[in-house]
Amino acid sequence: MHIYVAVTDSEWFTLHASTPLVDEVNFWRPSASGSFKALEAGELLLFKLHAPENYIAGGGFFARFLQLPVSLAWEVFKEANGVLKLAAMRERIAYYRHKVMGADEDPVIGCILLAEPFFWSEDLWIPSPSDFKLNTVQGKGYDSETGVGRDLWLAVSERLKLANPQNLQPGTATIAAIQSSGFGKPQVILPRLGQGTFRILVTEVYDKRCAITGERTLPVLDAAHIKPYSVAQRHDLQNGLLMRSDLHRLFDQGYLTIEPSERKLLVSKRIKEEFENGRDYYALQGTPIKDPRELAFRPSQENLEFHATHVFR
Repeated sequence: MHIYVAVTDSEWFTLHASTPLVDEVNFWRPSASGSFKALEAGELLLFKLHAPENYIAGGGFFARFLQLPVSLAWEVFKEANGVLKLAAMRERIAYYRHKVMGADEDPVIGCILLAEPFFWSEDLWIPSPSDFKLNTVQGKGYDSETGVGRDLWLAVSERLKLANPQNLQPGTATIAAIQSSGFGKPQVILPRLGQGTFRILVTEVYDKRCAITGERTLPVLDAAHIKPYSVAQRHDLQNGLLMRSDLHRLFDQGYLTIEPSERKLLVSKRIKEEFENGRDYYALQGTPIKDPRELAFRPSQENLEFHATHVFR
C-alpha cells in the first residue's frame, strides 16, 4: 500500500473534525493543472497540519482524482469541501491562486475524493515524519511496507482500532486496515463511497451521457441505483447507471427495468394503463444500455436481476 502525507489547511480540517458522521470529503486543490497519481483507489491519504502544528491529524481512503468546476464541486459535496458556503470556497480559491475571481467565473479545481475519512482528537495525532520537510507545499509519498512508511502504517492502523468505528460494516477499507494491522502486507480494498462521490463517479464513467438515450445535458442526468440503496446499503459503482432524470424516476418506481441477460430496456405496460400515455417511453423499448468507460464498473448481473424481479412491475 502507498501512503501519501498531504499538507492540509487547518480550517478545512477543523470544520470536518467538528462535524459528526463525515463519510466523504473533497480534498481539493485550487489549480486545475496537473493530476494526482500518487495513490490507487483504496490507498491512504493522511492530513498533515501546517506549521506550527506539524502533526498528522487524520486521513481518508483515496477514491478518485477529478477536475471539476467549483460550482459542481459545491453542488455535489457542499460542506464536505471543508467550507460552510460556496462564497467562502470561492474566496479561498482566489486566496490560494493570488488572483481576484470575477463574479461570473466558475474555475475548474483539482478534486481528490476521499472516502471513509477519519479525524483524530489531538491526543492521537502523529508527529510529522522526520524526513518530511517543512517547506513541502503539497505532500510526500511513502511505501507502507518499509521504513518510515511502515511506521506510519502501524501508527494509523492502531489509531483506527482505538477509534472503534462501530458504524462501519464489514467490507470497508477501514475495517480491512484494522484487521491487517501487524499481519504482513496491508490489505487494500475499495472504500465505501459517499453519495457525492458515487454521483460524480457514475457521471464520469458514463462519459456524462445517459446510458439509455445518450442525453448529454448534465443538469438532467442522475446517478441511479439499480438495487435500491435501502437494500444495498452502499454506493457501489456496479450498482449505478447514469440516467435522464425522468427515466430515473420511472426506473425507481418500477415502470422501467433493464433485462439482465440482454441488457436492454423494458417498459412496463402500467404506464399506458395508469396514465393513458407513454408513447415516448415505449419507443425506447429494447434499447441496449451503454456500458461505462471502465468495464470494471459495468452493472452487475445480480443487481440487474434484483431490479427486474423485485422492483419492476
